[in-house]
Amino acid sequence: MIKSKSFYAYQSVIHFILILITLIVVVPIILLFMSSISSEKALISNGYSFFPSEFSLEAYRYIWLNRGTVFRAYGMTILITVIGTVSNVLLSSMAAYALSDKKLVFRRLINFFIFFTMIFNGGLVPAYIMWTTVFQIKNTIWALLLPNLLINPMSVILIRTHMMNSVPESLYEVAKIDGAGHRVLFTKISLPLSKPILVTMGLFSGLAYWNDWTNGLYYLTDSKYYSIQVLLNKMIQDIQAIQANSIAASAGTAMTVPQISIRMAIAFVALLPVLIIYPFLQKYFAEGIALGAVKG
Repeated sequence: MIKSKSFYAYQSVIHFILILITLIVVVPIILLFMSSISSEKALISNGYSFFPSEFSLEAYRYIWLNRGTVFRAYGMTILITVIGTVSNVLLSSMAAYALSDKKLVFRRLINFFIFFTMIFNGGLVPAYIMWTTVFQIKNTIWALLLPNLLINPMSVILIRTHMMNSVPESLYEVAKIDGAGHRVLFTKISLPLSKPILVTMGLFSGLAYWNDWTNGLYYLTDSKYYSIQVLLNKMIQDIQAIQANSIAASAGTAMTVPQISIRMAIAFVALLPVLIIYPFLQKYFAEGIALGAVKG
């Protein structure tokens, strides 16, 4: 088959767009890392640069001095991310399976309430009062698991839509004739055929749990429950306090603790595990899409 010039032109445009998107993603990460190994003086004088004029590992030294706390926070983040992601996908898929059944009683009303919560909510203050007084999650591991992240309406709606459009009703009918109940229908038919959307929602949920710091900010004061994002945010606040106290005590001569570079280092340290793990998750994500395409 002879390919026309228009085909090669189309391919060139597509490759150019993909390369441009890749650069948009990769370049900020490179700049982030290069800034983290620049000296504070160079960053203040010359700004951010891909080629640091003065090399320094002072920011990473500060993090290393707090390595015990950092490693504990990493462990907490990994635990929360794994438990939260599995729970999110399981609960969302169970709700979506029920709502995908057109014979479900009050199905439209339940769909309305789920959609309504996507647009309106009670606000931060009522949510804080509810979680701290009714559920009493303050300074517990549940503070990082439950609020806002355990299940969200968008996941339920997307999984429900996928189940309704990609899982033939005839499969359910045949299984029911063979005596299958809802447990079998859900685990043997719905979940396998919904693998692409489940993997996608799992990735979104995992990234949300990994990057979450607001729940820790609102509900945690005990450092043993800090996730890596909460801890690193606290470290930035501590550095700013040290800088302010140093200026006040020495009449304008600040203590030599990096502030700009350590922000870059902290961001890179928090991002690094995601960069390492994501290629492995992407493999299963691609396999899930291929499997869903074949079975669909």
